[in-house]
Amino acid sequence: MTLLYPVAETPEQAIHAPKGFAAREKEARDLAAGAVIHVMEAMGPAFETAEAALSAFPSLAAQPWAALRPIAAGKPPPPAKPVNADGRRWPAPRGEGETLWRFSVAYWRIEGAVSAPEEAARKLRRDPEAQGLDVQALRALARQPLRPSRPQRALDIGLFEVRPPDAPHIVMPDE
Repeated sequence: MTLLYPVAETPEQAIHAPKGFAAREKEARDLAAGAVIHVMEAMGPAFETAEAALSAFPSLAAQPWAALRPIAAGKPPPPAKPVNADGRRWPAPRGEGETLWRFSVAYWRIEGAVSAPEEAARKLRRDPEAQGLDVQALRALARQPLRPSRPQRALDIGLFEVRPPDAPHIVMPDE
């Protein structure tokens, strides 16, 4: 049996309206008509119990490319201190922390589908209308992944290379 993964632009689209299903990258490229990359991303809200997550997304429970995973709420617990018992090293039991549940979806993401980067936080900070943002909007802005606003320019010369003053069109190794 071959496991078929959805081909989509976002994890939400992979669940609700994929462009198709493919087992291999070549098949996914043909369906997407472009470059694809295999990713596993969390989607949807975090639930307090596994049963609540399964009841919210009953169709995902039967999909082999979707998995319900536990995540830690709040700060991660401190590392366990080693305890030596009976000549063996065992970690000390951790205190019970709150565990939340969230679905992870494995799919073929279409590479050209990366949307334009959101407005940078520093630009929004200078905007006079940004003064009225509520706490949820500020937290969502802080949790956005860092994406470059433009491609990185190639370096003219390397770290150990110099341009001689009499011939600036030549790059020479510096020793």
